[in-house]
Amino acid sequence: MSKFSTLLLIAVWVFFPSAPRAAEPKLERVTQVLVAPPFLPEHEQVARGRPKIVQVRMVVEEKEIEIEPGVFIHAFTFEGSVPGPIIVVHEGDYVELTMVNPDSNVLPHNIDFHAATGALGGGELTNVAPGQQVVLRFRASKAGVFIYHCAPGGVMVPWHVVHGMNGAIMVLPRKGLRDDRGKLLRYDRAYFIGEQDYYIPKDAQGRYKRYRSPLESLADDLEAMRGLIPTHVVFNGRVGALTGEGALHAKVGETVLILHAQANRPSWPHLIGGHGDFVWERGNIKDPPQTNLESWAIAAGSAGAAVYTFRQPGLYAYLSHNLIEAFLLGAVAHFQVEGEWDDDLMEQVVAPGPIP
Repeated sequence: MSKFSTLLLIAVWVFFPSAPRAAEPKLERVTQVLVAPPFLPEHEQVARGRPKIVQVRMVVEEKEIEIEPGVFIHAFTFEGSVPGPIIVVHEGDYVELTMVNPDSNVLPHNIDFHAATGALGGGELTNVAPGQQVVLRFRASKAGVFIYHCAPGGVMVPWHVVHGMNGAIMVLPRKGLRDDRGKLLRYDRAYFIGEQDYYIPKDAQGRYKRYRSPLESLADDLEAMRGLIPTHVVFNGRVGALTGEGALHAKVGETVLILHAQANRPSWPHLIGGHGDFVWERGNIKDPPQTNLESWAIAAGSAGAAVYTFRQPGLYAYLSHNLIEAFLLGAVAHFQVEGEWDDDLMEQVVAPGPIP
């Protein structure tokens, strides 16, 4: 290197010590207000104008939650919920995330976006200790539904994920969803279901153990996890979260988008009494969908999408059709649908009575 080049480099270091590595995109900035699952933040189904920088803020919260009466876990959460909130942007937008790890927490955290390119999905650039925050910006270059999760390294990766630290992002095609013939497919409602597997240690008497802190449970947790047999498989954090008062709602004639994520294990969603009119099992929503499925598969570490137009009123169960997981471990949700019954689709011809 010449003496002139060396002096030039020294001058740059002296006079521009904090020069950015890349120019910031000159795009409109918008702030997305995240909401707790199963709901989605406000968004346009078809993009308007040029790509935008979508600003989101996530606070990590470590807290004990009750996943069924008398059963507790120290959950690691994004924004206080299991799963974390879903982010919705369009292909070509930039996601600018401010991730906050308050000093009230005890563990370091980060975030790996399956939608992002490079640096372990952002995991290498977002490691924050308690009392720190970080800002990450990435371009949503691929349309789809993707999971995100904490990935601090080693055994901490599965430990954080099975303690609830995962969520999803939907990157819509700029021209919106399309059916198998390329026609615009609009939805009236959308719901985000995050399936969570828990591995709660038990004592010698077979009772679930409760711990004073997450680190106190670490050794027992890892031993329970090695068996690969979950004690609970639930939707949205706890048994019964999406049944009863938490049931999802729709009306006859409405088209509903169901987003389903599983960060750690496969799942097999089925809507009892309905179907998957249009389904993207691997979340590849820019590609033509599969049609008219009775059940579909969500791969481990991925999120899928299904669209269904309800045709009859009543109560529908949406569950994992590993029926053991649904009825014994908790992987079930309910849709409560209002409207008029159509006898042409189904009717009881003869009521139950004595055999003649």
